[in-house]
Amino acid sequence: MQPKIFCFGEVLWDILPTGKLPGGAPMNVAIHLRRNGYDPAIVSRVGNDDLGKELITFLEEQHINTAWLQMGQTHLTGVVKANILNRNEVVYKIVEPVAWDYIQYDEKTAEHIAQSEVFLYGSLVARNSTSQKTLLQYLPLAKRKIFDVNLRPPYYTPERILALLEFADIVKMNHQELAEVCGWLEAEGDEAQQMRFIKDRFNLELVIVTRGDKGAAVLHDASGYLEHAGFPVEVEDTIGSGDAFLATFLTNYLQKKPLDYTLERACLIGAFLATQRGATPKYVPQEINADYLKASV
Repeated sequence: MQPKIFCFGEVLWDILPTGKLPGGAPMNVAIHLRRNGYDPAIVSRVGNDDLGKELITFLEEQHINTAWLQMGQTHLTGVVKANILNRNEVVYKIVEPVAWDYIQYDEKTAEHIAQSEVFLYGSLVARNSTSQKTLLQYLPLAKRKIFDVNLRPPYYTPERILALLEFADIVKMNHQELAEVCGWLEAEGDEAQQMRFIKDRFNLELVIVTRGDKGAAVLHDASGYLEHAGFPVEVEDTIGSGDAFLATFLTNYLQKKPLDYTLERACLIGAFLATQRGATPKYVPQEINADYLKASV
């Protein structure tokens, strides 16, 4: 079956003090989309090693389409060392080079991307020229492109991020990333004004800005500017909260649900993820509501 959504980018293991957990923003988003009933495919690369094989097994157990997941012979499967001493602000040490730095262009993959409805990509995968080149070959083919900005120093440059923004239809970033990008472009004003600047500058359909435990805001032509204050929770760790937020937002947005409802649900699931360990805990989205979160505080 032709996947409607392709997620392009890093797949890896998050190494925590308590052990390793599967991670990588595109993979996390794909898994949360699967929780919501979609059948996304991941375009990435693992090494021909035990960690790579274990990651493929994990994805298959999550019923994620791995037909476009490459296995390389020369680089190891990616790992990230996550420091969670501050549960609200996880610090990552991202090992390089690894397999997902070398995602190869594939003609068959290109044909399927051109037939799909949504192509989601991030900025971290563009740190290496090989994966960056492949991404730039796929982007013009995709009908609707969603850019999940993920500024991890030192793995980006202003020029690279601005170039990737030129392709996007929908952009999601956090409030710190918004301020940094607007600083490059000398765009002043409050957050809402900066969102308007980014939307107009890159001719975007939608801009989403997350604010951690303070919720999120969106800017859309038809619905205007909306914000949600978020949901207070007892944080276990914030790994994957933004990915769950994005997947939930996209689920409801693509189904043409009201934007205020869409934003609220995204904030709700993002907050729920912060109460769990790791990026992809098992849950049923329909069972998560505000009362459920209150009971966990």
